[in-house]
Amino acid sequence: MKLARILWVAMAVVIAAPIAAQQTQEAVVTPITAVQAERGPVTNLPMPRYVSLKANEANIRRGPSLSHRIDWVFQRRDMPLRVVGEYGHWRRVVDREGMGGWVHYSLISGNRTVIIDSDLLVLRSQPLPNATEVAMLELGVIADLGECGAEWCRLSAGGYRGWAPKTALFGVGADELRD
Repeated sequence: MKLARILWVAMAVVIAAPIAAQQTQEAVVTPITAVQAERGPVTNLPMPRYVSLKANEANIRRGPSLSHRIDWVFQRRDMPLRVVGEYGHWRRVVDREGMGGWVHYSLISGNRTVIIDSDLLVLRSQPLPNATEVAMLELGVIADLGECGAEWCRLSAGGYRGWAPKTALFGVGADELRD
């Protein structure tokens, strides 16, 4: 009952938003700062955010309960996922291809990983395009995420450590900085 009510309210907001925008064309748009960023209603953590799959296998459901149909089964431990919704003990997640659904929070971890989104990505010794090559990672490799600057992130995979451009990774925000 509550979920249906929430969905109905969400649909009303989606339908009403274009109408309100037409009525207030003189409205001033202010950029969202980090302090104003959306927070999850359950965890109060930033939304959206990245997590990783804790289990070797996780059922991804159509809705936030065990009674909802299983749409997907993710079968890759440490796979990075993007959390886009929360409801009780359930998190709405999306993978790098945009597929997803609801997963129980016990199956995800705050450990940060990324998946390599370009073939034969070169890891470099420093966050510079001409730095020494450390290793090459194939498309789809999962790496542990370390610190990130404006354009580069430090990765660890298969015993190798090095820097890679953010644009070649899924699992880290474009404007995200990590120490």
